[in-house]
Amino acid sequence: MRIYDRITFLQIMSYFKRQLESKLLEYITLFPVVGITGPRQSGKSTLLLHTLKDYIYVTFDDYKNLTFFQDDPDGFIQQYNDRVIFDEIQRVPELFSQIKIAVDNDRQNYGKFVVTGSSQFVFHKNISESLAGRIGLLSMLPLQFSEMPEQSRDQSIYSGAYPELVTRDYRGSDAWYSSYLDTYLMKDVRELIHVGDMRDFQRLIELLAANTSQVLNMTTYAKEIGVTVQTIKRWISVLEASYIIFLLPPFYKNYGKRITKSPKVYFYDTGLVAYLTGINNKELYDKGPMAGAIFENYLIAEILKRELHGGTHTRLYYYRSNAGVEVDLIVDKKSYKELIEIKKSSSFNPGMTASIEKLLEPDDKAFLLYNGREFQYLKNIRVINYSEYLLSESI
Repeated sequence: MRIYDRITFLQIMSYFKRQLESKLLEYITLFPVVGITGPRQSGKSTLLLHTLKDYIYVTFDDYKNLTFFQDDPDGFIQQYNDRVIFDEIQRVPELFSQIKIAVDNDRQNYGKFVVTGSSQFVFHKNISESLAGRIGLLSMLPLQFSEMPEQSRDQSIYSGAYPELVTRDYRGSDAWYSSYLDTYLMKDVRELIHVGDMRDFQRLIELLAANTSQVLNMTTYAKEIGVTVQTIKRWISVLEASYIIFLLPPFYKNYGKRITKSPKVYFYDTGLVAYLTGINNKELYDKGPMAGAIFENYLIAEILKRELHGGTHTRLYYYRSNAGVEVDLIVDKKSYKELIEIKKSSSFNPGMTASIEKLLEPDDKAFLLYNGREFQYLKNIRVINYSEYLLSESI
């Protein structure tokens, strides 16, 4: 029944002001339950303890809380029945039905419970079964570019954006990622499914890292690892559900084709990509063969963070035609689109925007994000330094 001491917990890690704060405070006035999902160590607990200081904090990473609930679920919910944070709730899926009953008996009490989870599988399954219509959902990823100390921003491309690493200036980052990956494999994956050979599963993660920003080819991975395509598909779903990778679907005006064509694969955190591919300093990143792919992955992940943390509900896509026209990212804003091309270069040449120019419609906006200076290239196309783009609140 241990409740963590709020001051002690917050002293563990310096707090970075998160963009999600305002959306969280809005949601607790709109919903009886607020749910936050995101990868382990992305800062969910720290955000909640910093922002909701009048809430009781209960984590199910503590076996005492697990035991209390399992031994006496009715007594548990009677003790923790209002203004409570339940952290890592996917470990006690039976609690969702208890929360449903408590909410239905006190329906106008908004912000009654806040729950977090690092596994989308269990979280969303139990929400659809128990809390549909009662919960507002938010996602929290590692630090955005704009949330970081200025001196850490460039390094975050190849060293990652997890708050603990940024707090300690990336000291011991290889050891941290090794432990993170081991914990993920041993804890989260085994809770989700029976993988079988964990070495094969880790081999898939390494292959995905080496091919980040590329079109996903499950047949190739199946042959290389020696498993079935169906196994690769299942493992990919696990990696998505636990916030290791995300898939970017292709953009078609025919919506059905978005489902049938192959997506591109990206990691939520490029520090993990760098760790898995042996890149542990700026020189190896800058001069290595993966520099362009990592830079593209980094920017697309940053734009995804901006959209998710802002609660915009926009969709992200890539575009590739049979004729070879490619656009790295399309941000579908419903009334218009943002077309984004990404280049690691510091120099501009007109060929960099050729694909964008072919697809650009009158109401659309377009950007070339790179390492050089900003200027207006054409009426609807801005050439802009990536850092200026990421720091702009409206652009």
